[in-house]
Amino acid sequence: MSTNEEFAGKVALVTGSSSGIGEETARRLSALGATVVVNSSQSVEAGEAVAAALPGTATYIRADISNQDEAHGLIDATIERFGQLDFLINNAGWTTEVPHDQLDDLTDEIFRKTFDVNVFGTWWLTKRAIPHLRKSDDPNIVNITSIAGVRPVGSSMAYSMTKAALNQMTLLLAKSYGPIRVNAVAPGLVATPWTKDWDALHAAVAATAPVPRSATPQDCGEAVLALLRNKYVSGEIFVVDGGLTQKM
Repeated sequence: MSTNEEFAGKVALVTGSSSGIGEETARRLSALGATVVVNSSQSVEAGEAVAAALPGTATYIRADISNQDEAHGLIDATIERFGQLDFLINNAGWTTEVPHDQLDDLTDEIFRKTFDVNVFGTWWLTKRAIPHLRKSDDPNIVNITSIAGVRPVGSSMAYSMTKAALNQMTLLLAKSYGPIRVNAVAPGLVATPWTKDWDALHAAVAATAPVPRSATPQDCGEAVLALLRNKYVSGEIFVVDGGLTQKM
């Protein structure tokens, strides 16, 4: 991957970036000159390896964003190390498969954990980050959401509800916190380590979507870059699904 200086002087925090969409986004930002903070809650070795492999200045900070103190600490540590924050990429999330017609299987524990990570974690990070983002000459928040936030689909009802909440949060923040630009990337099914065993679902997407395949982390990273690059886009939910939602 060639390196240029498009984002030189910018500091980007990418949550949940030890693999998948987050890792790809971190790699692309680093290749474009940004200083990158890699984060995960559990995959410490993988996160450290990603940070070490990035072409530019990078560091790894472990934090579980569903813990408010750790979420705040992640922002604080970024500022302590690099003195600024320009791009917050809220990618970290959690889900587990629960059929939508099996309400008893969607336990309170699963429901709460899904909201704690996906909604509360993102909210705590964003709220802590905004005073620092206000000091940037090109402040951006990009939330990684899902088509489950715009259609009644997804790995569980709780997951779908959290992604709808994040999409709405994106719009509300964009309306109220300019000139910080706030956008979301809403992928369909993505081929990542998380979904590697979901063969039937990948096949179903390929059979239905006008672009007949699942998304890749590269597709999603490209969408993040597009939103960062266009200086007059805010409050957009950028659906990256090969046209799948047009058929649903």
